[in-house]
Amino acid sequence: MNVLWIMADQLRWDYLSCYGAKHIDTPNLDWLASRGMRFNRAYVQSPICGPSRMSFYTGRYVRSHGSTWNGFPLRVGEPTLGDHLREVGVKVSLVGKTHMTPDREGMQRLGITPESTIGALVSECGFEVVVRDDGTNHSDYPGRCGEDYDNYLRQHGMDGDNPWEEWANTATGPNGELLSGWMLENAPHPARVPKEHSETAWLTTRGIEYIDAQGDQPWLCHLSYIKPHWPYLVPAPYNDMYSAGDVPPVNRSDAERKSNHPLMQAWMDMRVSKSFSRDHIRDIVAPVYMGLIKELDDQMGRLFDHLKASGSLDNTMIVFCSDHGDNMGDHWFGEKDLFHDCSARVPLLIYDPRKAADATRGTVSNALVEGVDLAPTFMQYFGAQSKPHIVEGRSLEPILHSTPAALAQFEPTDAATSARTSGDAWRKYCVSEYDYATRDARRSLGVDQNDARIAMVFDGRWKYIHVENMPCMLFDLQTDPNELQDLAGDPAYADQIDRLAQWHYAWSRQHHNRTTLSADVIERMTDDGEPPGILIGFANKEEGEQHGKTLPPHVDG
Repeated sequence: MNVLWIMADQLRWDYLSCYGAKHIDTPNLDWLASRGMRFNRAYVQSPICGPSRMSFYTGRYVRSHGSTWNGFPLRVGEPTLGDHLREVGVKVSLVGKTHMTPDREGMQRLGITPESTIGALVSECGFEVVVRDDGTNHSDYPGRCGEDYDNYLRQHGMDGDNPWEEWANTATGPNGELLSGWMLENAPHPARVPKEHSETAWLTTRGIEYIDAQGDQPWLCHLSYIKPHWPYLVPAPYNDMYSAGDVPPVNRSDAERKSNHPLMQAWMDMRVSKSFSRDHIRDIVAPVYMGLIKELDDQMGRLFDHLKASGSLDNTMIVFCSDHGDNMGDHWFGEKDLFHDCSARVPLLIYDPRKAADATRGTVSNALVEGVDLAPTFMQYFGAQSKPHIVEGRSLEPILHSTPAALAQFEPTDAATSARTSGDAWRKYCVSEYDYATRDARRSLGVDQNDARIAMVFDGRWKYIHVENMPCMLFDLQTDPNELQDLAGDPAYADQIDRLAQWHYAWSRQHHNRTTLSADVIERMTDDGEPPGILIGFANKEEGEQHGKTLPPHVDG
């Protein structure tokens, strides 16, 4: 039994037709949804690449693994999915992006060299690397990007000092001029690289090659794409496949722009937010974003056709998700960031080949699901030992192996009342975190870097956002699904704020670093009392013997 874990980068959940999008057609991902289960309320642990991915790869919340921002190293010794699965003989491989930054100081302190077997795994978040491609300039980020892709482009006649920059990230203008893909105004022009040699197509090829090369050893392949993440540049014909008229209306309001919340004002004033708040910028970038998604879906068709032809569908779990979304001008924001659904909610499609999942094929789950749930799902799939003292997510297998009639038991009830029964055994709320210490907004607000943190608690209806040393925010997604009205300043909702704030406080107090001993070991330690040879608090010999303790032979009492 194998796992093909596909991750897109910066893909909104509502830009797939299987999630109800009318402005774009994604038939191949729709096919996957029809063969498996579509999770309708999946949230990432942080709406930014690095921290989100580190939570996916460890099964642990951001507050637990400590890699709170892009480029913040995952500390040496933090257990990963690869560590857990190798214990049961599973090969865990990477084809694509991780955004992993190794803890080189910690490795040096422990005498672990990056070139060693252990050092290579620690440096790559537990993955055996087939291809590492983070979609970044290899001259600026050596080891994180595209030497393999650069070599591939050179082999196909696309040479240069930096082929990734000069071909994949450079457009051809109407008069043959070369235009930088970093400039948003150039997005509508086709990338120089032909579609059959784009990074998306190339990673698909490498994934297929990996699958075909595997023998009898069970494997998990993390096929991790860099698109539709910026640079917003795509080869022909995808560059002009859509126009501004195909893009959904922007989701924002004048009331949001006039918000008196200091963090929101600071965020709207950042450069990327100002750019995407201009209609003409969104009108040229969003169609290309859709083209990138269409290209990805076409490559999914190629990949799935290969799996069908090779017979791999019979023994391969296929998981498709994203590491976060894209604001694309909604709420007056650009990029990802913060906790609106366009950013923190992601698509999640799971095809489980086992007969136990037959009853739920083509169904939809409204259970609250988090990115940390995939690691324990994979562990259970491969028969690995459950490790709840380390892995903070929970396996999705009970949902996948349920029946359509029983799926409601995993869904949260209306939290408007205090009585909650359905869904409580699964999860009452999702949590996502965000560290904005490196953002311009932190400086403009004069916030100390230690206080630059926010957190979301979402119970299926009410979304509460804790902002350290500032007012909180509250959205009711039942009456306001577009999240346009912050209710936190209305006294009528004080009870909801108090309830969700208490949940956040309770979650924050939970054990999250007691990872070296399992609960069973701690129970045995409790039952055994003091270690052998240690007698504490006994008045005399007889009292000690009553508790199974004996004195050394050289004393009488």
